[in-house]
Amino acid sequence: MRQNHISRHIMKNCTLCLILTLWMGMLIVSAQPNPEKPRSIVTTDGEIDDVDSFVRMLLYANEFTIEGLIYSSSMWHYKGDGKGTKFISEMDMTKKIYGEQTDLRWPGTHWMDRLLDDYEKVYPNLVKHADGYPTANHLRSLVRVGNIDFEGEMEKITQGSEFIKKKLLDDTIEPIYLQVWGGTNTIARALKSIEEEYKNGADWDKIYKKVCKKAIVYAILDQDATYRKYIEPNWPDVKIFYNSNQFWCFAYPWKRAVPESQHYLFEGEFMGKEIINDHGPLLNNYYSYGDGQKQEGDDEHIHGDLSKVKEGQWGNFGQYDFISEGDSPAYLHLIDVGLDNIEHPEWGGWGGRLVQSKEQPNRWEDGEAAADYNPFTKEIDPTYPQVRWVETIQEDFAGRADWCISDYDNANHPPSVSAISPKRIDAKDGDTINLKIDTTDPDGDDLNINYWIYKEVGSYSGDAQLTSNGKEASVLLPTDHRGELHIIAEVKDNGEHPMSRYVRFVINVQS
Repeated sequence: MRQNHISRHIMKNCTLCLILTLWMGMLIVSAQPNPEKPRSIVTTDGEIDDVDSFVRMLLYANEFTIEGLIYSSSMWHYKGDGKGTKFISEMDMTKKIYGEQTDLRWPGTHWMDRLLDDYEKVYPNLVKHADGYPTANHLRSLVRVGNIDFEGEMEKITQGSEFIKKKLLDDTIEPIYLQVWGGTNTIARALKSIEEEYKNGADWDKIYKKVCKKAIVYAILDQDATYRKYIEPNWPDVKIFYNSNQFWCFAYPWKRAVPESQHYLFEGEFMGKEIINDHGPLLNNYYSYGDGQKQEGDDEHIHGDLSKVKEGQWGNFGQYDFISEGDSPAYLHLIDVGLDNIEHPEWGGWGGRLVQSKEQPNRWEDGEAAADYNPFTKEIDPTYPQVRWVETIQEDFAGRADWCISDYDNANHPPSVSAISPKRIDAKDGDTINLKIDTTDPDGDDLNINYWIYKEVGSYSGDAQLTSNGKEASVLLPTDHRGELHIIAEVKDNGEHPMSRYVRFVINVQS
């Protein structure tokens, strides 16, 4: 009897240990970053358009993993060293505009604090609408001050540069998208510190390959010279996504880039009513024309007082008109809406379309090589790969603004779309290909389904015939044409602020 009692006791303990082991394992797994979400570090000089990009980004913070929030400098904004040292820009434009300065339009290193405080206030409402939003305390733990004394300063080892360095050297293998909203100098300092520590050691080749495999720089223009002078020559295998044209439709000259028929999406009637006003404390921070706000430290931020905003190169503006979010494409690229662009920037998505450089294989860039046909102007347009999505992006933004104040039943949410037929298809010229998706809407909204050919993407030159009926479509491939054909299934709900999601089918047509 005693032997049976001991056996039962041992079995009970073993079972308990097994349960505890499984439970601990589940905790460990659940604590890991979601591998399906891109990892990203933001470096920012704090210009007013950075603030607006930051506000929108917080509403999408559940869509990717924010790994760091780093203050940095640029050709437009730097703190100075506090010693009265005079500085002249290396960049031709700001050298001509500002000449010699001891500091320049510096907004400080606390503006993120205010935004995160107000994010914390709307967080309980945001999590009613979607999973995955980080807490304000978690985001606060990621804030660091990088290289801010002068444009392009990368001599100092800073908290921000060390933070980036540690992330690039950690044991994770997923890429880290390094968003550059200002200059690249803090990122350059992080890479320089890695080089200084490891280049003369036995592990240098392994370390170099590891960093180059992980780091992807998404730069909005060159806002200092550190990429050209240090990163590119010393880290030629680090990938860079370089946006110098397409971002303009979300920047100061948006009236030039966005078709006039879509200007309403950026004008005060829409921005003020649907996004900025009466949508909670976070969106109250969003800078717009005539809003009465003034950023501390930047004397050139006069946009809040319409009496000081004279008609200039960007046009006339009214109260609550959009000013700029020139950096938003850097994270719009990371939002998975079904376009499969994250690992294929040349395929195009909410962050625009970037084509691999023939001269520098680790550089993807916009410009004429990435231009799309603009149906509004009936011309090939290097900005249209971003412009084509602005209506959807702005409506989606307005829908998320409602998440800050509304319960689930009183706001719109994106439809769910999935492919029933294969998304990657090998075919022969002359074939007829059948495509099918499945889609549902969490709000029970009616859905409009539209299949279309993204002709500028891929290498297919034939005139494929596309017909669709609801969730299904067929593609007739003409003879004597080969290459890669991209077809987008776009699903839009009929909510107050319509939201769209997609499936991309890629057909590889061979003989």
